[in-house]
Amino acid sequence: MSHLRQSIAEYDAQKAAKVPAGILQIMTDTTAELQQLGINDRSLKTGDQAPDFELPNHLGETRRLSELLQHSVVVVNFYRGGWCPYCNMELNALQRVLPDINAAAATLVAVSPETPDKALDTQARHALQFDVLSDAGNRVSERYGLTFELPEQLRPIYTKLGIDIPAFNGDDSFVLPVPASYIIDRDGRVRYHFVNVDYTKRLEPDELLGVLRGQ
Repeated sequence: MSHLRQSIAEYDAQKAAKVPAGILQIMTDTTAELQQLGINDRSLKTGDQAPDFELPNHLGETRRLSELLQHSVVVVNFYRGGWCPYCNMELNALQRVLPDINAAAATLVAVSPETPDKALDTQARHALQFDVLSDAGNRVSERYGLTFELPEQLRPIYTKLGIDIPAFNGDDSFVLPVPASYIIDRDGRVRYHFVNVDYTKRLEPDELLGVLRGQ
């Protein structure tokens, strides 16, 4: 059993105690601004046909969605990058329930704009036993309607925290995907979606398992 929300709540409490109030307010304000971009409206939703994609995993091996769907339902988790503590908590939580995901006849893959080397770092650091795919240039996340550009006011804050988005993504952009989770049935149609522009909100793995099990 995973309790991702509890882990996030504990982290948020620690962050509130350590991070200056002014910076926290900027983070809150920029999240509110993202709400106005309509990402929730334009992104792929339950009932839509999922665009096929082909991406390298952390070992440089090609994974194609349509080929994975020949064998099982596929869970696709879009995350911002291995630099994001919320993404790391989510990836760890997904790893803990991976046997249950597989037992529900599903395959899990994670997708981020990180370079393959950075994706390998993320996979190794968390001992992930599922494919971590590198979506260079956010081409796939763009097709899923998930992309946004990191607001200017956040960039110096991230730099102070040692987060170099262009270095992680291997380009000069600050484009990232909104964290999202999709359950894609074998016919390529989205059975379930979770998209939230607030990067601190993630799908609880137990809820994911409930959908996979038809509960």
